Amino acid sequence: VQLQASGGGLVQTGGSLRLSCVVSGITFSRYAMNWYRQDPGKQRELVAVASSGGNINYADSVKGRFTISRDNAKNTVYLQMNSLKPEDTAVYYCNARRVRLGVVDEHWGQGTQVTVSS
Repeated sequence: VQLQASGGGLVQTGGSLRLSCVVSGITFSRYAMNWYRQDPGKQRELVAVASSGGNINYADSVKGRFTISRDNAKNTVYLQMNSLKPEDTAVYYCNARRVRLGVVDEHWGQGTQVTVSS
């Protein structure tokens, strides 16, 4: 199983970035796809969720600024990030998660750095 995240970089406050995560080795459509982020010294934070059934949820800190989407035909999940703030600086990880018969099956990408300068 591979989750390859890309699209991070350095951007000024108010700017935009689009993260992508291409997934292979699993039946993509059956998994919830999630974006997490982690700043050094802090806990990993769930940013956005796109369930296999099409439900979308966001952390309060990114509502109205970030948009998660998935393309099941391309096995890819995206995170469009607008109006970026310095506090959005973190390593962003994509995650595939499925619970089947009470067993959690979970996979992580390698992370992509997002840095927002003030």
